[in-house]
Amino acid sequence: MTRYKVILEYDGTDLIGWQENAQGPSVQSLLKDAIEKFCGARPDIVGAGRTDAGVHAVGMVAHFDLDGNTDANTVMRAVNFYLNNAPVSVLDCTVVYDDFNARFSCVARHYKYVVLNRSAKPVLNKNRVWWVPRKLDIEKMQIAGQQLIGKHDFTSFRASQCQAKSPIKTLDSCRIEQDGDNVIFEFSARSFLHHQVRNMVGTLVEIGLGAEYDIDAVLSACDRSAAGATAPASGLYFIRADYATDD
Repeated sequence: MTRYKVILEYDGTDLIGWQENAQGPSVQSLLKDAIEKFCGARPDIVGAGRTDAGVHAVGMVAHFDLDGNTDANTVMRAVNFYLNNAPVSVLDCTVVYDDFNARFSCVARHYKYVVLNRSAKPVLNKNRVWWVPRKLDIEKMQIAGQQLIGKHDFTSFRASQCQAKSPIKTLDSCRIEQDGDNVIFEFSARSFLHHQVRNMVGTLVEIGLGAEYDIDAVLSACDRSAAGATAPASGLYFIRADYATDD
Protein backbone atom coordinates (compact mmCIF):
# COMPACT_ATOMS: atom_id res chain seq x y z
CA MET A 1 0.00 0.00 0.00
CA THR A 2 1.33 3.45 -0.96
CA ARG A 3 0.07 6.79 0.31
CA TYR A 4 -0.07 9.69 -2.15
CA LYS A 5 -0.30 13.40 -1.35
CA VAL A 6 -1.85 15.52 -4.09
CA ILE A 7 -2.31 19.26 -4.58
CA LEU A 8 -5.53 20.15 -6.36
CA GLU A 9 -6.97 23.05 -8.27
CA TYR A 10 -10.70 23.22 -8.86
CA ASP A 11 -13.54 25.46 -9.94
CA GLY A 12 -16.38 24.83 -7.51
CA THR A 13 -19.07 26.62 -9.53
CA ASP A 14 -20.91 23.47 -10.62
CA LEU A 15 -19.83 21.23 -7.74
CA ILE A 16 -21.72 20.48 -4.52
CA GLY A 17 -18.48 21.00 -2.60
CA TRP A 18 -15.64 18.78 -1.43
CA GLN A 19 -17.68 16.03 0.21
CA GLU A 20 -19.03 13.11 -1.83
CA ASN A 21 -22.82 13.20 -1.86
CA ALA A 22 -25.61 11.70 -3.94
CA GLN A 23 -26.92 15.19 -4.70
CA GLY A 24 -24.35 15.82 -7.44
CA PRO A 25 -20.68 15.92 -8.46
CA SER A 26 -18.15 16.79 -5.77
CA VAL A 27 -14.38 17.11 -5.73
CA GLN A 28 -14.14 13.79 -3.87
CA SER A 29 -16.46 11.92 -6.24
CA LEU A 30 -14.73 13.22 -9.38
CA LEU A 31 -11.32 12.20 -8.00
CA LYS A 32 -12.61 8.79 -7.00
CA ASP A 33 -14.14 8.29 -10.45
CA ALA A 34 -10.83 9.19 -12.11
CA ILE A 35 -8.78 6.91 -9.86
CA GLU A 36 -11.22 4.05 -10.38
CA LYS A 37 -10.95 4.39 -14.16
CA PHE A 38 -7.16 4.40 -13.85
CA CYS A 39 -6.60 1.42 -11.56
CA GLY A 40 -9.97 -0.06 -10.55
CA ALA A 41 -9.70 1.16 -6.94
CA ARG A 42 -12.02 3.69 -5.28
CA PRO A 43 -10.01 4.85 -2.26
CA ASP A 44 -11.01 7.09 0.60
CA ILE A 45 -9.75 10.61 -0.13
CA VAL A 46 -8.99 12.92 2.78
CA GLY A 47 -8.71 16.66 2.16
CA ALA A 48 -7.15 19.46 4.17
CA GLY A 49 -10.49 21.26 4.08
CA ARG A 50 -14.13 20.60 3.21
CA THR A 51 -15.12 23.43 0.91
CA ASP A 52 -18.78 24.20 0.25
CA ALA A 53 -20.65 24.26 -3.03
CA GLY A 54 -19.37 27.05 -5.25
CA VAL A 55 -16.05 27.47 -3.40
CA HIS A 56 -12.82 27.17 -5.41
CA ALA A 57 -9.27 26.00 -4.64
CA VAL A 58 -5.84 26.75 -6.06
CA GLY A 59 -3.88 24.52 -3.68
CA MET A 60 -6.10 22.04 -1.82
CA VAL A 61 -4.10 19.18 -0.29
CA ALA A 62 -5.47 15.64 -0.11
CA HIS A 63 -4.19 12.10 0.37
CA PHE A 64 -5.26 8.59 -0.61
CA ASP A 65 -3.84 5.06 -0.54
CA LEU A 66 -3.40 2.67 -3.46
CA ASP A 67 -2.16 -0.91 -3.61
CA GLY A 68 1.30 -1.38 -5.12
CA ASN A 69 3.95 1.26 -5.59
CA THR A 70 3.05 3.09 -8.79
CA ASP A 71 5.27 6.09 -9.53
CA ALA A 72 3.67 9.35 -8.31
CA ASN A 73 4.10 11.06 -11.67
CA THR A 74 2.31 8.18 -13.38
CA VAL A 75 -0.57 8.48 -10.90
CA MET A 76 -0.84 12.21 -11.51
CA ARG A 77 -0.82 11.90 -15.31
CA ALA A 78 -3.33 9.06 -15.27
CA VAL A 79 -5.74 10.78 -12.88
CA ASN A 80 -5.53 14.03 -14.85
CA PHE A 81 -6.25 12.11 -18.05
CA TYR A 82 -9.55 10.90 -16.60
CA LEU A 83 -10.28 14.35 -15.11
CA ASN A 84 -9.87 15.93 -18.53
CA ASN A 85 -13.47 17.16 -18.76
CA ALA A 86 -13.90 17.84 -15.03
CA PRO A 87 -13.34 21.16 -13.21
CA VAL A 88 -10.61 19.52 -11.10
CA SER A 89 -6.89 19.14 -11.81
CA VAL A 90 -4.00 17.50 -9.95
CA LEU A 91 -1.12 19.99 -9.84
CA ASP A 92 1.32 17.79 -7.95
CA CYS A 93 1.55 14.25 -6.60
CA THR A 94 4.13 12.80 -4.22
CA VAL A 95 4.56 9.62 -2.19
CA VAL A 96 4.40 10.31 1.57
CA TYR A 97 4.80 8.37 4.80
CA ASP A 98 1.88 6.25 5.98
CA ASP A 99 1.23 8.54 8.95
CA PHE A 100 0.77 11.65 6.81
CA ASN A 101 -2.80 12.92 6.99
CA ALA A 102 -3.93 15.83 4.81
CA ARG A 103 -6.43 16.91 7.47
CA PHE A 104 -4.90 16.08 10.84
CA SER A 105 -1.23 16.76 9.95
CA CYS A 106 -2.11 20.27 8.79
CA VAL A 107 -0.79 23.11 10.96
CA ALA A 108 -2.26 26.06 9.01
CA ARG A 109 -4.89 26.71 6.37
CA HIS A 110 -5.03 29.77 4.13
CA TYR A 111 -8.08 31.21 2.38
CA LYS A 112 -8.57 34.14 0.02
CA TYR A 113 -11.79 35.96 -0.73
CA VAL A 114 -12.18 38.23 -3.77
CA VAL A 115 -14.68 41.09 -3.97
CA LEU A 116 -15.10 42.90 -7.27
CA ASN A 117 -15.74 46.50 -6.22
CA ARG A 118 -16.88 48.41 -9.29
CA SER A 119 -20.13 49.59 -10.80
CA ALA A 120 -19.94 47.25 -13.83
CA LYS A 121 -20.94 43.63 -13.33
CA PRO A 122 -18.34 40.85 -13.79
CA VAL A 123 -18.33 38.92 -17.04
CA LEU A 124 -15.01 37.06 -17.30
CA ASN A 125 -14.93 36.42 -13.55
CA LYS A 126 -18.58 35.63 -13.07
CA ASN A 127 -18.93 32.94 -10.34
CA ARG A 128 -15.36 33.67 -9.18
CA VAL A 129 -15.91 36.91 -7.26
CA TRP A 130 -18.54 38.66 -5.15
CA TRP A 131 -19.69 41.73 -7.03
CA VAL A 132 -20.21 44.72 -4.72
CA PRO A 133 -21.00 47.77 -6.89
CA ARG A 134 -20.95 50.39 -4.09
CA LYS A 135 -17.58 51.81 -3.06
CA LEU A 136 -16.02 50.10 -0.04
CA ASP A 137 -14.09 51.89 2.70
CA ILE A 138 -10.93 49.79 2.77
CA GLU A 139 -9.46 51.44 5.88
CA LYS A 140 -12.58 50.82 7.97
CA MET A 141 -12.55 47.15 6.97
CA GLN A 142 -8.83 46.85 7.75
CA ILE A 143 -9.31 48.29 11.24
CA ALA A 144 -12.23 45.94 11.94
CA GLY A 145 -10.34 42.98 10.50
CA GLN A 146 -7.48 43.45 12.94
CA GLN A 147 -9.92 43.00 15.82
CA LEU A 148 -10.71 39.50 14.56
CA ILE A 149 -7.09 38.35 14.91
CA GLY A 150 -6.32 36.19 17.93
CA LYS A 151 -8.04 33.54 19.99
CA HIS A 152 -11.79 34.11 20.26
CA ASP A 153 -15.14 32.42 20.56
CA PHE A 154 -16.30 32.77 16.94
CA THR A 155 -19.88 31.63 17.55
CA SER A 156 -21.15 34.86 15.96
CA PHE A 157 -19.39 33.86 12.73
CA ARG A 158 -20.33 30.17 12.86
CA ALA A 159 -22.91 28.45 10.66
CA SER A 160 -25.80 26.85 12.52
CA GLN A 161 -24.95 23.46 10.96
CA CYS A 162 -21.28 23.63 12.02
CA GLN A 163 -20.15 20.34 13.57
CA ALA A 164 -16.96 21.59 15.24
CA LYS A 165 -16.71 20.57 18.89
CA SER A 166 -15.72 24.07 20.01
CA PRO A 167 -16.32 27.59 18.64
CA ILE A 168 -12.95 28.70 20.02
CA LYS A 169 -10.51 29.35 17.17
CA THR A 170 -7.32 31.35 16.73
CA LEU A 171 -7.18 33.56 13.67
CA ASP A 172 -3.48 34.09 12.88
CA SER A 173 -3.83 36.77 10.24
CA CYS A 174 -6.37 38.91 8.40
CA ARG A 175 -5.19 41.02 5.47
CA ILE A 176 -7.37 43.27 3.33
CA GLU A 177 -5.85 44.96 0.29
CA GLN A 178 -7.13 46.66 -2.85
CA ASP A 179 -5.79 45.47 -6.20
CA GLY A 180 -7.36 47.55 -8.95
CA ASP A 181 -11.10 46.87 -8.86
CA ASN A 182 -10.61 43.83 -6.62
CA VAL A 183 -10.58 43.87 -2.83
CA ILE A 184 -8.66 40.85 -1.56
CA PHE A 185 -9.28 39.35 1.88
CA GLU A 186 -6.72 36.82 3.17
CA PHE A 187 -7.17 34.72 6.30
CA SER A 188 -4.86 32.19 7.97
CA ALA A 189 -5.54 29.85 10.90
CA ARG A 190 -4.92 26.29 11.96
CA SER A 191 -8.61 25.59 11.37
CA PHE A 192 -11.87 27.40 10.72
CA LEU A 193 -15.50 26.93 11.66
CA HIS A 194 -18.10 26.20 8.98
CA HIS A 195 -18.79 29.44 7.05
CA GLN A 196 -16.43 31.38 9.35
CA VAL A 197 -14.52 33.04 6.52
CA ARG A 198 -17.66 33.88 4.53
CA ASN A 199 -19.37 35.28 7.62
CA MET A 200 -16.36 37.40 8.53
CA VAL A 201 -16.15 38.75 4.97
CA GLY A 202 -19.88 39.47 4.91
CA THR A 203 -19.59 41.46 8.12
CA LEU A 204 -16.46 43.34 7.00
CA VAL A 205 -18.07 44.27 3.69
CA GLU A 206 -21.11 45.65 5.53
CA ILE A 207 -18.68 47.73 7.61
CA GLY A 208 -17.02 48.90 4.41
CA LEU A 209 -20.44 50.02 3.17
CA GLY A 210 -21.12 52.04 6.30
CA ALA A 211 -22.62 49.63 8.85
CA GLU A 212 -21.64 50.33 12.45
CA TYR A 213 -20.48 46.98 13.83
CA ASP A 214 -18.35 46.83 16.96
CA ILE A 215 -16.31 43.67 16.32
CA ASP A 216 -15.52 43.17 20.02
CA ALA A 217 -19.24 43.36 20.82
CA VAL A 218 -20.08 41.00 17.96
CA LEU A 219 -17.59 38.44 19.24
CA SER A 220 -18.80 38.83 22.84
CA ALA A 221 -22.42 38.31 21.80
CA CYS A 222 -21.75 34.69 20.75
CA ASP A 223 -24.82 35.00 18.56
CA ARG A 224 -24.88 34.54 14.78
CA SER A 225 -27.51 37.27 14.43
CA ALA A 226 -25.04 39.81 15.88
CA ALA A 227 -22.81 39.62 12.79
CA GLY A 228 -23.40 40.41 9.14
CA ALA A 229 -24.75 38.31 6.30
CA THR A 230 -22.87 35.35 4.82
CA ALA A 231 -20.80 36.31 1.78
CA PRO A 232 -21.48 34.29 -1.40
CA ALA A 233 -19.43 31.14 -2.00
CA SER A 234 -18.27 32.36 -5.41
CA GLY A 235 -15.54 34.65 -4.08
CA LEU A 236 -13.88 32.13 -1.75
CA TYR A 237 -10.69 30.21 -2.55
CA PHE A 238 -8.76 27.62 -0.54
CA ILE A 239 -5.17 28.74 -1.18
CA ARG A 240 -2.90 26.27 0.59
CA ALA A 241 -2.30 24.06 3.62
CA ASP A 242 0.89 24.07 5.66
CA TYR A 243 2.52 21.07 7.31
CA ALA A 244 5.21 20.88 9.96
CA THR A 245 7.45 18.76 7.74
CA ASP A 246 7.66 18.02 4.04
CA ASP A 247 6.22 14.52 4.39
